[in-house]
Amino acid sequence: MKLLVFGASGATGRALVSTALADGHTVTAFVRTPGKLAISHENLRVIVGNVADQQAVERAVAGHDAVFSCLGVGVPLKHDPAVVAGIGFIIAAMQKAGPARFIYLSFLGVCDSRRQLGPLLGGVIVPLVLRHEVADHEAKERLIVESSLDWTIVRPPRLSNGAATVNSATALASARRPCCRHWRVPTWRPSCSA
Repeated sequence: MKLLVFGASGATGRALVSTALADGHTVTAFVRTPGKLAISHENLRVIVGNVADQQAVERAVAGHDAVFSCLGVGVPLKHDPAVVAGIGFIIAAMQKAGPARFIYLSFLGVCDSRRQLGPLLGGVIVPLVLRHEVADHEAKERLIVESSLDWTIVRPPRLSNGAATVNSATALASARRPCCRHWRVPTWRPSCSA
């Protein structure tokens, strides 16, 4: 498959790019800072651009079978309207020229998943400390849910590095980035009415 990864130079984006290449896919990495990607492969194409540039997004989307978003925020704990708009540009470009398959990396604690965090995280940390980031994820998820795309929203807990493992005792506390190879499976449609 021909895969496009937005946010490919972040930790999770790099893990996804590496995994997809290892699985034999052709990958296009859309990045602002190509030096952060630090991956070289014959099946890797790098596009330097900004997700807030609608024309750059449209050019990047064309010709792919699926699109992944591992976009982070520009400044942690702050509202990032450029990334929210960028998700809208990605959706519009996909609806205009294809592909239909979109996988979006969100966050455990967004919308209906907040109650899985318990009273301290779900009732205090998320609404107070992470309120801007969560509000942005909720806005982006609404755009995705309202689209005509074949989408999957992934809401992992804290992501860490290391080999992929499955441990039900720590499933809500931490997940390993190499588990991203399983994100291609459309398993779950969250509710985002918050």
